[in-house]
Amino acid sequence: MKHFALTAVVAASLGTATVAETWDMPTPYGDTTFHTQNIAQFAEEVKAATDGALEITVHSAGSLFPHGEIKNTVRSGQVPIGEFFLSQLVNEDAVFGLDSQPFLATSYDDAAALWAAQEPVVTQVLGKQGLMPLFSVPWPAQGLYTNGEIKTVADLSGLRFRAYNAALEEFAALAGAAPVQVEAPDIPQAFTTGQVEAMITSPSTGANSTAWDYVTHYTPINAWIPKNIVVVNQRSFRRLPEDVQAAVLAAAEAAEARGWEMSKAEATEKTQVLADNGIIIVDPSAELTEGLKAIGDQMQKNWRVNASDAALEVLGAIAK
Repeated sequence: MKHFALTAVVAASLGTATVAETWDMPTPYGDTTFHTQNIAQFAEEVKAATDGALEITVHSAGSLFPHGEIKNTVRSGQVPIGEFFLSQLVNEDAVFGLDSQPFLATSYDDAAALWAAQEPVVTQVLGKQGLMPLFSVPWPAQGLYTNGEIKTVADLSGLRFRAYNAALEEFAALAGAAPVQVEAPDIPQAFTTGQVEAMITSPSTGANSTAWDYVTHYTPINAWIPKNIVVVNQRSFRRLPEDVQAAVLAAAEAAEARGWEMSKAEATEKTQVLADNGIIIVDPSAELTEGLKAIGDQMQKNWRVNASDAALEVLGAIAK
C-alpha cells in the first residue's frame, strides 16, 4: 500500500547524530484511541532507531492545539509534526474529502485502492504548502448512532446531528437533520445536554465515548472509511541528518501497515463492546440503505462541481 523509497539504509550509523532533538506532536484523539496508540508506538520506534537522536513527544486529545489548528501549526513550523482528520481539509481541495463521500469506499479493500490513487495527489497538494505526508490510517467504517431504530432517511428529519467535517454537514442537511459541529472528546456532553441527538461515527469513537450512556441503537451502515493523516513540516524534516530521516520514513511505513491492521481489528472488537454494553445493533433496512445511497449520489454530484482535474482523475481511477 505504500510508498516511500528510502534514500538511506536505516541501519546506517545512526550514532553519528551528535545533537538530540525533541519534536512536539499534537494529535486530536485520546490515549485510548487506536490511532493515538499507533502513533505512540511510531514515536517509540523512531527514538529506538535513532538511538535517541530524535524523540517525538505526543500531545494527545487536542491538549497542545485544537484539532482544527493542527495542520496549520505544522505548516507554520510551530510544531514539526502532527496528526489530523484528512477530510477536514476538503474546502482546500476536493481530493481531501474523497474518503468521506458516502458509499464510495465501504470496505478496507476499497479504502486501500482509494488511498493508493489519492496519496500522490494529496502529497502534491500538501507539498506546495511545505508539508510532507508520513502515513495515513483509516477509521473503521462509519455507522449510525440514534435513540430508537432508524428505518428510513425520513426518520432523521429534524434531529440535531453531530458533524465532524463538511461532508457530514452536507449529509445531515440532505437528510433533513440539523448539523452541529462537535469534536470527539465532547460527544458525551453534547448528547447529555441535547446539543446533538444522533451521529455517524466509527465503532471506535462510539465505544471510546461510552455511547451506551446516551443512545440506544447502532446501525452499521458502513457509509465510508475516513482516514487520519500524519504530516511533517518539510523544513524540519530536511534539517534532520539523512540517517535519521531514513529512520523516520521506515517507522512511518511500519506505522501505516500496522495502523490498517489495527483498524480492522478495532472494527470487530469495538462493535462487540457496544453490544456488550447494551446497545442494540440493527442491520439497516432496505429502505434506509436506498435513501442513504441516494444522498450519497447527490453528494458525489455536488463534489464534482468543485473538484480539481487531479481529484476527478482519482475518482475516475477507483471507479474503473
